[in-house]
Amino acid sequence: MELLKDILVIDFSQFLSGPSAALRLADMGARVIKIEKPGTGDICRQLYVSDVMIEGESTIFHAINRNKESYVADLKDADDLEKIKRLLAKADVMMHNFRPGVMERIGLDYETVKPVNPGIIYAEINGYGNEGPWRALPGQDLLLQSASGLTWLTNNSDEGPTPMGVAVVDIMAGTHVAQGILAALYRKIMTGEGALIQVSMFESVLDFQFEVLTCYYNDGKELPVRSAVNGAHAYVAAPYGIYKTKDDYIALAMTNILLLADLLRCESLKLFAEPQDWFTKRDEIKKILADHLATNTVDHWLDILENAGVWCADVMDYDKLVKEDGYRVLEMEMKVRTSNGITVKTTRCPLRVDGRLLLSETGAPLLGEHNAEIDAEFKLNKELQPIVKR
Repeated sequence: MELLKDILVIDFSQFLSGPSAALRLADMGARVIKIEKPGTGDICRQLYVSDVMIEGESTIFHAINRNKESYVADLKDADDLEKIKRLLAKADVMMHNFRPGVMERIGLDYETVKPVNPGIIYAEINGYGNEGPWRALPGQDLLLQSASGLTWLTNNSDEGPTPMGVAVVDIMAGTHVAQGILAALYRKIMTGEGALIQVSMFESVLDFQFEVLTCYYNDGKELPVRSAVNGAHAYVAAPYGIYKTKDDYIALAMTNILLLADLLRCESLKLFAEPQDWFTKRDEIKKILADHLATNTVDHWLDILENAGVWCADVMDYDKLVKEDGYRVLEMEMKVRTSNGITVKTTRCPLRVDGRLLLSETGAPLLGEHNAEIDAEFKLNKELQPIVKR
């Protein structure tokens, strides 16, 4: 299903934040042409997050660049730069995630591109915004998690700051810029007007924490306090957390403590009859609960709690997850094939439209794979003279 059919996206971004946004647009049917540096291409081709490689390139590159075209251009070369401007003249969307000032030096900043294509939607992601003392700092996920306060929300209170084990800032920034692009595309359809969409990773990760930051702003600026026992959320009462059982782990969400006391036959919990105690005596309750849950298995507790409608879950690793019917029925896995015939298993787009999945079998492109086709289609080599600004 091609919801964004005929939308042309020219993507200069690298690694994860920008490419994740372009991936979602491609999943929805947009044509994404990825502009890459000669010789090396997107840094993500070689920036490994594991020792698993596919065709000599990182697995994450293949996961996040499926269904795109690759066009190699040296943006410091006048002829190549002119080709890119010709391409941008036909584009609906342009994206990049360079640090502030880089595109100005190249000559592809918004003020330069807009006269070439007044209706273009120009989207940019950077680390900390275009102003302020941090504007030149590297927009790297772990560093932004650390600078934003996010790392003080995970783990127990006696542990140090703990980052999330996924590139959450990159993905959130990509999600936000994709949202901005889609809104701007709607306005363009209605009015013909282009737009400049700007997202900083720092603002994205702050927005990601809107729940806890709003508490902090309105609670006399009291810092969030993590649980000493089975920590999972700085502001949520007991029993919220993950607990070790006799054989594995179980997660408990918001639940009436007195109901738990009856269901689990844990008399000690009945001492905490007042809901306010579930906040103020959170750690004491969790310690009692942790000791009690350790006496039996996950399946034993789940059978009791799930049948009573209590919010709980088995805590799974990937090996266990992929064997579960609840996972398999969603058909989250799909296979894409590269031009060299290599098959890569990855996740699909999570959207369903009219009950249909958004699928594509096209894998990530080889570096510069589509140069000849794009040159011919857009006549980029013909009479290579500076284009006339509109």
